[in-house]
Amino acid sequence: MNPSLRLRRPVPLPAGRGQESVWDYPRPPRVEASSEHVAIRLGGRVIAETMRALRVLETSHPPVYYLPKDAFADGVLTPTGGSTWCEFKGKAEYFDLSAGDATVHRGAWHYPAPRRAFEQLVGLVAVYPGLMDSCEVDGEIVRPQEGGFYGGWVTSRIVGPFKGTPGTTGW
Repeated sequence: MNPSLRLRRPVPLPAGRGQESVWDYPRPPRVEASSEHVAIRLGGRVIAETMRALRVLETSHPPVYYLPKDAFADGVLTPTGGSTWCEFKGKAEYFDLSAGDATVHRGAWHYPAPRRAFEQLVGLVAVYPGLMDSCEVDGEIVRPQEGGFYGGWVTSRIVGPFKGTPGTTGW
């Protein structure tokens, strides 16, 4: 095999005090309750806010935050067509989000009937942070996980490297 075609094994960055390494997250993923203050802004206003989010933690991925559907302002979420499949969670369905003058097509998703071990996600919605004006965790602005497919939330508390950048699909 051509050595340049071999996948490079990622080297986890050391986690400092108060940090988590995504390389300590499990595969298959784990769902974990969070009491952090989570806020999402779109169209110049807060469209969702909660201290009752769940985080999905998976090896090499920043956490994905799922918020209760009732944390979203009325009229923000509109079901839209299409679906995707997660080998762990099952069939995801999508929402368009609208607030102010902003509309984001398929900017949020949920699992209406997730597979076993992920039933906690029923009634919860995740968003792609890179498509929002901003997402915040305890007042810190989130950086979106790289790669258009992933919806991880990167904060200063999380260290990688993270799946999603070019060359990481085989991790």
